Order: sequence, then structure tokens, then C-alpha cells
Amino acid sequence: MGDHRHLPDRIMFIPFEAPVDHGVIMRRAVVTSLALVVLQLAVGFYLYPYMPDRMAIHWGISGEADGYGSRFLGLFLIPVVSALLFPFLMALPRLDPSGGLKKSKGVYDWFVFGFLAYMAYVQGLSVAWNLGWRFSFMRMLAPAMGVLFVGIGVLLRGARLNWFMGIRTPWTLSSEEVWNRTHEVGSRLFMVCGALAALGALTEGWLALALILVPVLFTGIYLVYYSYSEYHRLAVKRVD
Repeated sequence: MGDHRHLPDRIMFIPFEAPVDHGVIMRRAVVTSLALVVLQLAVGFYLYPYMPDRMAIHWGISGEADGYGSRFLGLFLIPVVSALLFPFLMALPRLDPSGGLKKSKGVYDWFVFGFLAYMAYVQGLSVAWNLGWRFSFMRMLAPAMGVLFVGIGVLLRGARLNWFMGIRTPWTLSSEEVWNRTHEVGSRLFMVCGALAALGALTEGWLALALILVPVLFTGIYLVYYSYSEYHRLAVKRVD
């Protein structure tokens, strides 16, 4: 038998954590976004022979269709807009002279995917309606708007000072501290807006629209005021 006198009574195990490859995470977001755009276009080509010549493309406050367009417009308007927006949104971090978007690129890339997924969801509702399914468009749209607002809240929480995205007022752009504080408050408020917007699925008409738009409108006004007041409060504090 071997001599175990020099072995410690307790052996300490240090847990191993695999390093997170943020580059892989970002690439997944970009590839997933691109696949979503391609899928929308492919579905449009596949369904083209089966859709009516005149498709509903706009829905009123009541949730009923009140505007119509050609089959091509109904099937390809949103996918083409998404296809054009995708490379532009992907290029913004490289175009930002401040470099702020690059510092939060992982969150930004997934937000782009979330936005494109929202567009695809709206397209899906449109296609379903024109295939004969009947539902209140406003009630179906409200939860998706809620998720989109929550996504904006997540993006704001990690947003660094930049020239393109975020709460860009004269006071946030003049002070990184004001930027960070305003975006922290804005993040929480947009998540509340998301919860209120989702409640629109339980209502109809103008009330549903109010739950979607009014909280966001007041949030925007308040955040402009908050950034102004924080900037001047910090200026006074530095003088004292």
C-alpha cells in the first residue's frame, strides 16, 4: 500500500466555469435574424398562389380590416422592409463614432432579432387573417407590443453612450452619468409599459390602443424631463 501521510485531509475542488464566447453569442443572434428574414420571404413565395388577389393590409381600432392591397403587397411588404432594415441595423455599431454600440453589441444584436421577430409576428397575423382566420387584430397585437417594450427596456439597461440608439437628449449626450441614470430609469419604465401593453389583449378598441400608446408617451416625456433635471442637479452638486 502507498504512503498517504502527505495527502491532505480534505481535497478542495475548484469549480470550472467555461469562458463565455460573446462572439459566438453575437453570431447566433445575427444568423438567427437572417434566417428569420429569409423564412418570411420563402413563406411569401410559397403562399403566393393560395392568397386572394386583394389582401387585407390594414386594421382599424375595432380590430377589423379596413384597408386592402395587392397580393404582392400583402405578402412581401413586411418581409422586404425587414430585409432592408436588417443590414442597416447590423451596420450601426460600426458606424457609431463613439463606439458605444459595440460595447453593448450582444444585447443589441438580440434586440434586432426581437424587433424582426415582432415584424414577422405581424406578418403572420396578416397572413392568417387573409387565409380565413378571424380574430381581433388589436387584441392579438397587444401582447407582441408588450414584449417589444420589455425588449427595449432590456436594451436600455445595457446601452452605452452612443450616437444612434437610446434616450438621446442634449443632457444624456453631454454627461455619461446622466446617460446611465436616465437609461436605468427608462429600462424600468419601459418594462412597466410592456406589462400595460400586454393587458390590451384583454380589452378592445380605444382602451387597448390607450394601454399600448399612452404609457409610452408619458414615459418619453418623463425621461426627457428626468435627464434635464439630473443634469442640472449634478451640475449644482459639482459647484457646491
